[in-house]
Amino acid sequence: MANFLLDNKDLQYYLDHELLKKIVTLKENNFKDAENDESAPVNYDDALEGYNKVMEIIGEICANTLAPNAEGVDAEGPQVVDDHVVYASGTQENHDMMKQAGLYGLSLPREYGGMNMPLAHFSMASELIGRADAGFSNIYGLQDCAETINEFASEEQKQEYLPRVSKGETCAMDLTEPDAGSDLQAVQLKAHYDEEKGTWILNGVKRFITNGDADISLVLARSEEGTHDGRGLSLFVYDRKHMAVKVRRIEHKFGIIGSPTCELVFTDAPAELVGSRKLGLIRYVMGLMNAARLGIGAQSVGIAEVSYREGLQYAKERKQFGKAIIEFPAVYELLSNMKARICASRAMLYETANNVDMYKTYFHVSKKRKLTPEERAEMKYHTKIADAYTPLLKMMSSEYANSVAYDSLQIHGGSGFMMDYPIQRHVRDARITNIYEGTTQLQVVAAIKGIAAGTYEEKMKEYEGIKCLAMNKPLLERLTNMRKQYEEMVSYVTELDNANEFLDFHARRLAEMAGHIIFAHLMLRRSNTSKVEGDSEEYHTLTNIYLNDGEAKNNGYASYIKSVNVADLDMFRDIKLDK
Repeated sequence: MANFLLDNKDLQYYLDHELLKKIVTLKENNFKDAENDESAPVNYDDALEGYNKVMEIIGEICANTLAPNAEGVDAEGPQVVDDHVVYASGTQENHDMMKQAGLYGLSLPREYGGMNMPLAHFSMASELIGRADAGFSNIYGLQDCAETINEFASEEQKQEYLPRVSKGETCAMDLTEPDAGSDLQAVQLKAHYDEEKGTWILNGVKRFITNGDADISLVLARSEEGTHDGRGLSLFVYDRKHMAVKVRRIEHKFGIIGSPTCELVFTDAPAELVGSRKLGLIRYVMGLMNAARLGIGAQSVGIAEVSYREGLQYAKERKQFGKAIIEFPAVYELLSNMKARICASRAMLYETANNVDMYKTYFHVSKKRKLTPEERAEMKYHTKIADAYTPLLKMMSSEYANSVAYDSLQIHGGSGFMMDYPIQRHVRDARITNIYEGTTQLQVVAAIKGIAAGTYEEKMKEYEGIKCLAMNKPLLERLTNMRKQYEEMVSYVTELDNANEFLDFHARRLAEMAGHIIFAHLMLRRSNTSKVEGDSEEYHTLTNIYLNDGEAKNNGYASYIKSVNVADLDMFRDIKLDK
């Protein structure tokens, strides 16, 4: 049978990672849990063996159930019946299959019915599902709402909701509203505490809610009367069993059609406060959004992977002028660049996931025992790297998903524009990835901190110190020169008059320059550390391909940055598009 894990050797490489052993050892309490729980691993190798089996099962279901259902799901879509969502028949089959296989709650603690697996493996599941059906990856991926419950909710709430998620109940995060999209400080859905009923009550409208009408929803609402900013917002958990929320409509979307995007009406809906009042946006939703952005990174890599494979297959089969079109330089250049971008994105995905998991694992450990000074310092370090890498991952992997899907359709030629080929669906599905959970422009805003604080430079220098194979030393030298160029551009911008405005203006260019260098370093490390015969040489070549493109773009950005002056800023600021 087909298997989306076993047919992808690049993905299999990330089943293990230099940080995973520490993460797993911490999560498993130094494997002492095995003494009282037969389902707990006895050592790291035992843990990896169990994780790999789970990933193989997911890879098989993705290949043999989710992917074959995807076209029908795209054609049928979800519906509103009696004010509630009914999934497309294929989506429901996918969900039932994953539930029956016990594949929900991967990263949740074992005490709540989960598997206690690392976030890297949850991200891998999301990538596999994204390759099979991007719409269903949203439904499955929203389990990360349970991570927020696990981090910030009371023990009673954890006992109530987390086992249900582990059994397959669905989740949603109800954040945006008709007048509050990216600006969540403008949220107006009202929450008030009803003394007589002894519960919080929610009233208002939410819009663009992915998997709206889920079993368990995290809702951002205004709990402090008279406030108008983020300090008046709190986070609540709403249970669908109350049936106090109606689905007004499901949006008619361009892509990811199997994932219902809903407008919801809350009418005296009972809810429970999560954590403390007033911290809904400031603390809890920011963590929730970062987890969602990691999920979109995984989804983007999955969409790019399937798009590349569709293009590769078509290029091998399609003949023009007496030979397969894959033999033409214009086509094989596209394909090689597509593959390099995918491998680079995947490397960044699992690097980011492991840094996120390191600080989150220490956070949970700190609730059970006092961290040592060394552990506190390590937690702080990984928090900093995760905060810097998450927007870079989301920004670049989603843009690459779009470019890979676009190029694959181009390889298909006129056939790709027809609804007969699945590439048109992948192009439509890819387009949302650089919009939702924070547009590319908002990821740039988040990345500015990593630029200004020197976090990206710090990591570049750290990667330069990794032991390098002889064949990769010329690539490392080029990366070192690119880092110096990047540092020069950051210094140039931050030392200008109106430095803050120039930094904002050039932020995307600087962020992409950093991204090209860091992504390439991670690919180079992949080449340096591979233990599979032929892998080092292949990833040397892929790094070279990615580096050629990144180097050219960085040179162009550097030239542009130095050419813009104050008068140019005035020109961009003052132009009136309606003239």
